This record gives sequence, structure tokens and C-alpha cells, in this order.
Amino acid sequence: MTRNPNMREAILSAAELLFSTRGFNAVSIRDIALEAGANPGSITYHFKTKDGLLLEIYKRHCGPMNKRRIELLVAARRVRDVQDRLEAIVRAYVQPAFSSSSDLAGGGARFTRLRAVMSAEGNAVVGRIIAEIFDDTTNAFIEAIEESLPHLPRTTIVWRSQFLLGGLYYTLVNPERVTRLSRGEADGADPAEAIEQLVAATVAALQAPDIDQPKSALPPGKSVARKRHEDPAS
Repeated sequence: MTRNPNMREAILSAAELLFSTRGFNAVSIRDIALEAGANPGSITYHFKTKDGLLLEIYKRHCGPMNKRRIELLVAARRVRDVQDRLEAIVRAYVQPAFSSSSDLAGGGARFTRLRAVMSAEGNAVVGRIIAEIFDDTTNAFIEAIEESLPHLPRTTIVWRSQFLLGGLYYTLVNPERVTRLSRGEADGADPAEAIEQLVAATVAALQAPDIDQPKSALPPGKSVARKRHEDPAS
């Protein structure tokens, strides 16, 4: 391949492409060098190791995204109405992830695909990088949700926040599925619609009764499937 004068950026772009399609474990320094039109020594010069290269990819995308999330979260926590505040908190988390790759704030579909692949691999190095990049911001959102839903235990909020992350990944990575299954009546690639649908679904999930909520606290005729030990579909 033709050498790129901006070698550091070429290496980052090549690594991001390969990691997002093949995963972290299956990609070698030599693979990245070939894709970037570089020699392997250039990669070790700029990033020391493949781990350091992945960390830099996360930092350059997620630094701006996390900064924007916190800015929106600060504004959301000032909303007086509890329902509106919860919606604003969830939107503050979701919206920056839909930013285009041109401003690096979220990285668009390719970086989201990379994040999904990295999470699925279960690599210990990847796990440490994800924790370093995201845990502080995620904890800030969990605490904000706790303030809006004080009756829910933190563990339940953590579970439901995990489901939001899964929904966010899949919405960004596979928008064409929405278009296909809706028979063209919905455009899965419409970011504004995707954000509003994801926010509405997440808020509803967060407000659902806890699975360990006492039966006496549920509406008449309702009970929790886990408590009955019955088929949840019955």
C-alpha cells in the first residue's frame, strides 16, 4: 500500500478498521502495518505495543464523547420535573454516541462496531481499557438515575444500564434491520428517530418494577414471574 505521510493517523485508522472487523486477538502488528502502509517498527515507535494502540483509539474517540456526555448530564440533573429529568439523563448518554466519525465524538458505526467486538472477545487487556475509559462516566450516570429513581436498588439500575448499552451498540451497528423488519416504514439509519426510540424504551425499562419488589407493592392481579416460578409468558 502507498505510504501515508501522516503515519501515526494512518496506523490508528488501519488498526481501528481491522479491530472492528476481525477483533483484537486475531490482528497482528504486521497486519496493521500492512494495512497502514507502514513498517512494524513505526507502530512500536508511536504506540509501544498493540495494547497501547488500542488504548489510544479508545481515548481519541471516547474522550470527546465522554466530555459531551458529562456536559449534557450536568444540564439534565438541573431539570426539575422527575420524569423529564430521567429522560434528559438517558438522552445525555445516548445522543453523543450518534455523533459522526468526522469529529471523533463517538466514532460513528465503525468505532461502535469495534467496541461491540472488543466487549464480546472477553480479553483481559480490553476489559482494563474499557474500565479505564468508561467507568467514571458510567458511574456518574448511574448515580444520576439513582437520584431520579431512589426506590430502585443500584444493582437493578446497573442491569438496566447494561441493557441500554447493548441496545445502543446494536442500533448503531445494524440499523438496516429496523428498516427491513418494518418493511421500509421506519428508517433505521435516522439518528433522531433512533435516539428518541432508544430513550423512550430505556426510560420505560428503568421505571419498571424491580423483580424483587414485594407482591403487595404491585398493582392488583400482577405478580413477578420469578416469584411465582411460572412460565413468564403465561
